[in-house]
Amino acid sequence: MSNSASMHLQQWAFVFGVLGNIVSIMVCLAPLLTFYQIYKKKETGGFKSTPYLFALCSAMFWIYYAFLKTDAILLITINTAGCVMETIYITMFLIYAPKNARIKTMRILGLLNFGLFSVILILTMLLAKVLTRLKIVGWLCVAFSACVFAAPLSVLRLVRKTKSVEFMPFSLSLFLTLSAILWFFYGLLLKDLYVALPNVAGFVFGIVQMVMYAIYRNKKKVVKKVVITMTEEDKEHPYQEHNKSPNAHDHQYVAGNKTTISTTISGDGTIGSAEVHPIDLVEVIEIDHIGVLGCENVTLEEV
Repeated sequence: MSNSASMHLQQWAFVFGVLGNIVSIMVCLAPLLTFYQIYKKKETGGFKSTPYLFALCSAMFWIYYAFLKTDAILLITINTAGCVMETIYITMFLIYAPKNARIKTMRILGLLNFGLFSVILILTMLLAKVLTRLKIVGWLCVAFSACVFAAPLSVLRLVRKTKSVEFMPFSLSLFLTLSAILWFFYGLLLKDLYVALPNVAGFVFGIVQMVMYAIYRNKKKVVKKVVITMTEEDKEHPYQEHNKSPNAHDHQYVAGNKTTISTTISGDGTIGSAEVHPIDLVEVIEIDHIGVLGCENVTLEEV
């Protein structure tokens, strides 16, 4: 290939890399709304820290990989921004998460983001030659990038179960897909397999998310009936009014030791306004202990 053709490819790679930086930063900023809600509620609810821990580890390995290469400043800029944002998200999660989730997050953070990264860094610097070092770190980048792209699979399962796209905004799926396309061509033009390969998976996952969005965007939320088994204290007062929970808009009344409530259950387990129905209308098919209204057992049934 002539020098002019090579320069032309590098110029196009630079364009794709800059655009990839812009779109990827928008993807990194997407969880801000989620963590603003966590800040307002002072609790993490059903959100998990695992995707942010893997995203942080992926960004750390990509920075290491970029320093092993030449002229990889665009990889350094986006992954440095990613490290900063993921660190902020994880810090906020640790502040507002319950004790068990906080301990689990700290354990994974120590083992994965500090332990594994430090071991790989030391071993590759001391034992591996330059070319071998680049290959080892490159394949680790591919593996962690695949984990980051695969993280939304749990959301896809939630979408199928609830028939609601509330937790899978189309804009995020679109930007993830665009980001994968841009970084794929960046890697392809530079003949960098380690950059191009994981973004094929990212493109596929992004398309799947958008197809799921198109299928379920007009679907109604799943409505479920809820059977509440009262505590021993409640059983002593068979006809009483429960206190309002933070997420319930109507008072719930009980008769005997059980009642049923027909309500829409959102993906995070919160319950909207409800109506009381006779107990004999419900067939118990699933039990989910979500601690609603201070009662012991809650049974959910799709209607």
